[in-house]
Amino acid sequence: MQAALLDGILESLRIGVGFLWTAAWAIIMGLVITSLVQVYVSKERMAQVLGTEDLSGLTKATVFGAASSGCSFGAVAIGKGLFKKGAHTVNVLAFMFASTNLIVELGLMILILLGWEFLVAELLGGVILIAVMALLVHLTLPENRFDEVRRELNQRELAQGVSEDPTCGMEGTDEYSLTTDGGETVTFCSEGCMETYQQEVASSGGWRDELLSWGGWYKVGNQYRKEWSMIWKDVVAGFLISGFVIVFVPQWVWNTLFLQGDGLLVSAENAVMGVAIAVISFVGSMGNVPFAVALWGGGISFAGVIAFVYADLITIPVLNIYRKYYGWHVMLYILGIFFVTMAFTGFLMEELFNALGIVPNLARGETASEQTYFEFNYTFYLNLIAFVFSGFLLYVYRRGLGAPGQYRDPVCGMRTDDSGPSLTHDGETYYFCSDRCKQSFEKHPSEFAHQHPEIAGNRASQSHDHH
Repeated sequence: MQAALLDGILESLRIGVGFLWTAAWAIIMGLVITSLVQVYVSKERMAQVLGTEDLSGLTKATVFGAASSGCSFGAVAIGKGLFKKGAHTVNVLAFMFASTNLIVELGLMILILLGWEFLVAELLGGVILIAVMALLVHLTLPENRFDEVRRELNQRELAQGVSEDPTCGMEGTDEYSLTTDGGETVTFCSEGCMETYQQEVASSGGWRDELLSWGGWYKVGNQYRKEWSMIWKDVVAGFLISGFVIVFVPQWVWNTLFLQGDGLLVSAENAVMGVAIAVISFVGSMGNVPFAVALWGGGISFAGVIAFVYADLITIPVLNIYRKYYGWHVMLYILGIFFVTMAFTGFLMEELFNALGIVPNLARGETASEQTYFEFNYTFYLNLIAFVFSGFLLYVYRRGLGAPGQYRDPVCGMRTDDSGPSLTHDGETYYFCSDRCKQSFEKHPSEFAHQHPEIAGNRASQSHDHH
């Protein structure tokens, strides 16, 4: 018995890690593209153009979303920021959907793990979904209700002294704050966002010049690190859970939950169940693709699987955030609108693909257990390139190349200014990017004290860095 269990666990891990290996390059490349867009497209301009409830506002919301960050929580936070600044409700919801369903890294992952038919359904369905949702909101939404919610949200955050991080739209804290030239105090959610803001203020070159400079790549590296920090738990959880679901969930469970056979009723029931399972699965945007592979392997219909993939914006943890931001009423409204829209669009996609004769055939593929994942094929070489590029971005970030400030943190090499932690050692004052670096220095000062604290260009006595 124990041997069988152990075999099952090892097989689950093999499949989960195998899926991750198969999709790694796609996730990395997608996040790099996302990071480039995040660094070079301004949020303020976005909020201005998303204020109108018309086709152009909706289209722009969709395009901005598709070009932005892929984490459900990030999407919700940015959505709140846009909503507070006056973007229309429909556009905020469209933006959130696009930024979790129409992004590059997700598309590549679906293509690799599920096949081109699912990718077409995801993209085409995504556009239909946004249109259906816009129509539903237009028909059901009392116009002034959301203006009230916006007022309440702004008043509550003012009363609580919640200030918003201008970089990402999350809540700022006093721990990370700085005063602008205009005397205004700006707060940030993390050191990373504060750095990004300082670089945006410090850099005035066009993006072409930026990408030819270390400073430009430093920003991309910093954003890339932030993107990863937002989604890595979802990604790892999704892949590992999918391995366990494939190995340990018996076929009868799927057959009980999802009606089998053909016909409109079966397709509709599968679509509704797909969304329902997504709500309680707790797995966010990127993690639900490998999970969808497990459902597909369990014989669930095309409608059920595609509806499941759409539904990452109404998982329980995300619903809880809506509740905190907007209150119970709005949370239930968003849940209702998204649930209906996602199930309906999944159903519609299956009917459409049936009519066109392109619903993928389950029987022709190998099952997850039959596949060998690790071999010298194109995946191996693409992963190699992606890992090297990832390493390059993290190296540039670690070295802090091109960040503002005239001092260099002696521990990590980051540039920093005199507003951060500092200490004096042997008559020389050193400045640090964080308390962690300061503590490292305090433990082993002799290791780091040979670094001159001021950056070369700022001291006339030397013409190059002490590196």
